[in-house]
Amino acid sequence: MSRFLIRRLGHSLVLLVLVSIVGFAVLNLAPGGPLSQFALAPGMSQADLDRIAAQMGLDRPLIVQYFDWFWRLFIGDWGESFRDGVPVLHVIGRHLFATLLLMVSSTVISVGFGTIVGVIGATRRYSLFDYSATVLAMIALSIPTFWFGLVSIYVFALELGWLPAGNMYTIGDGSVYDYAIHLIMPSFVLALVNVAIWSRYMRSSMLDVIDQDYVRTARAKGLPRGRVLYGHVIRNALIPMITLAGLQLPTLLSGALVTETVFTWPGMGRLFLDSLGYQDYPVVMGLLMFSAILVLIGNLVADLLVAVADPRIRLE
Repeated sequence: MSRFLIRRLGHSLVLLVLVSIVGFAVLNLAPGGPLSQFALAPGMSQADLDRIAAQMGLDRPLIVQYFDWFWRLFIGDWGESFRDGVPVLHVIGRHLFATLLLMVSSTVISVGFGTIVGVIGATRRYSLFDYSATVLAMIALSIPTFWFGLVSIYVFALELGWLPAGNMYTIGDGSVYDYAIHLIMPSFVLALVNVAIWSRYMRSSMLDVIDQDYVRTARAKGLPRGRVLYGHVIRNALIPMITLAGLQLPTLLSGALVTETVFTWPGMGRLFLDSLGYQDYPVVMGLLMFSAILVLIGNLVADLLVAVADPRIRLE
């Protein structure tokens, strides 16, 4: 186990370095660069831009800027926002709860509905329900997240008036109920694609397990159908789903970016787009690295949980 963790930590550090190099190069070599926001200010001369560049260390070679930024990142100094001078970690921290709340709620919905649909589809192969679930899953995978979000706002907020059109809570309220009704539409919109993915993978995993020898043996021994299904089939079919859950983190983060923008949800995805618009590169790089760390931790936890759930797997 220790050798596995050390090896995975080494791989993760290499991936983080590669992500940081690509992200830093793309942002700094883009047209305009970090100084583009200052160049638009009225009366800003080239001498003023040169002075600002010197103060921010932007007049140094790009490779020197990168190593300086990466070292400060390593020791916990992620820089300060160009927009308001607040430390980047504080900016991310203000939006982290909103994103985690949205991601957890949508994951619960997608895993719950996807597992149920997948199990029923596998136990009733080629039935009307199975064909209908397959068709609906293909439709869900084809629907853009932003389109589904806008349609949901139009139907449930504007036409029916059942749910709020956006934001995380009503100003002056902030009760649990208020949070909950604001969370319904964004979480279901974000979960739409993942429900389709989970249902297809769960059905496939169930079909791989349902004809195994130990399942037929359990049936031959006269065990009740429910005990065979829940104790032998579903339990073993869920093991590959743990790995899938780790791989779904990038999908959730990218989907949250669109969903948070559509519903004006104050999470990291919306912060990322706002920071790009303001050329707030320290916050953009901080969000990029923070998201990469979350994805790597999620995949590591998924691998560890698979080893715990399946005693046949040994982490060496």
